Amino acid sequence: MSTIGKSPSLLTTLLGLGAAALAFTFADRAASARAPGDSANNAIVSQSFEAWRSGTGSPFDLLADDARWTIEGNSVASKTYPTKEDFLRDVIRPFNARMKVGIKPTVRSITAEGDRVVILFDARGTATDGKPYVNSYAWFFRMRSGRVVEANAFFDAIAFDDLWSRVTPAQ
Repeated sequence: MSTIGKSPSLLTTLLGLGAAALAFTFADRAASARAPGDSANNAIVSQSFEAWRSGTGSPFDLLADDARWTIEGNSVASKTYPTKEDFLRDVIRPFNARMKVGIKPTVRSITAEGDRVVILFDARGTATDGKPYVNSYAWFFRMRSGRVVEANAFFDAIAFDDLWSRVTPAQ
């Protein structure tokens, strides 16, 4: 009879070491499989949010011309915009025309995995009627070659719709 069968502590130790080795192997493979695209996409999106916050750019600069942007939920703006220009024309420009002080994002987290990037952020600004606009957003991007090709946006529709209906866009 082997000593492994007679010694429960030795058996437990060997099983534990085997499980740990497997866990490290799978974790290492998963991390190396995702890491290159993850860090590049995370850096690209992070830089665009830093530029937005400092007033020198925005994440919308990352949109491919044929990017599809979907505003989820039940907001007055909820639908799929089939191109970058449709989205900018129908949502972003009219939104910005309602603002005296444009919104500035405060990023809570950016998570990237493969071609997907998820951004959770809060935004504050001042509408042309002097009232604050405050909202929280979750954007889900699909990236290709450093560009956003698909986006799904979630936010507080009540806050957005209040601004949209209360404030007339400046000409």
